[in-house]
Amino acid sequence: MHNTLVVFRRELSSYFTTPIAYVFIVIFLLLSGIFTFYLGNFFSRGQADLQPFFNFHPWLYLFLIPALAMRLWAEERKSGSVELLLTLPISIGDAVLGKFLAAWIFTAIALFFTFPMWITVNYLGNPDNAVIFAGYLGSFLMAGGFLAIGSCMSALTKNQVIAFVITVVVCLAFVLSGFPLVLDFFSGWTPQIIIETISSFSFLTHFNAISKGVIDLRDIIYFVTLMAFWLFLTAILIEMKKAD
Repeated sequence: MHNTLVVFRRELSSYFTTPIAYVFIVIFLLLSGIFTFYLGNFFSRGQADLQPFFNFHPWLYLFLIPALAMRLWAEERKSGSVELLLTLPISIGDAVLGKFLAAWIFTAIALFFTFPMWITVNYLGNPDNAVIFAGYLGSFLMAGGFLAIGSCMSALTKNQVIAFVITVVVCLAFVLSGFPLVLDFFSGWTPQIIIETISSFSFLTHFNAISKGVIDLRDIIYFVTLMAFWLFLTAILIEMKKAD
C-alpha cells in the first residue's frame, strides 16, 4: 500500500504541474453548466433538483475521461519512462493502482468544483439532498469505470490518440448496451434473459438507478468489479509489454 501511495502522490502532483488539470477542470465545468442550464432546461422545468446535471454525465464522461486516461500509460511508454518506473522497488499492481487512483481522485476534484450547483438548487427550493448525494456517488463510481477502461486501452498502445479512440468506442458500447434503442433491437427475437444480461453491463442502467436515489449494493458491486477487471487487464498488458 505504501508503494501505491508513492505512485499516487507522484501522479496526482503531475497533473497540477502542467496545464492539463486546469484545462480539464475548466472544460468540465463549462460543459456541465451548458448541459444543465441550457440543454437540460434547468429553469423551465420548475423543479429544484440536479437531475438535468446528472443525466448528461455519461455522455460528458464519454469524451472527457478518455482524454484524461489516454496519457496514463501511452505517454509513459512513448517517452520510455515506464521502464524507469518499473525498475523501482514497486510491483506492477502498485503502479497500475496508484496511477488509476490519482486520475480518479483528480476527477473527483473536478466533480467537487460543481458543488455551487448543489448550493444553487438549495437556494432556489427544497431539493432531496439525499438523492443529489446519491447522484454524485453514482457519477464518481461511473467515472472510475470509464477510467479503468481507459487505463487498459492506454496500456495497449504508445499512441495517445489511438488510446483515446479505442477507449471512446469501448465505453460507448458499455453506455449503449442499456439504451432503449439497443434493447428494443434485441427484444423481438432474443430471450429475455439475454436482454437483461446486456442491460446489466450498461453504465446507464446502474448509474440511473443510483442517481435517482436508489443506492443498491448490486450497482456499487458492478462498478467496483468493472474497475477491478479492467485494472487487472491493465496489469497483464504492462507485464506483457515489460517482457517484450
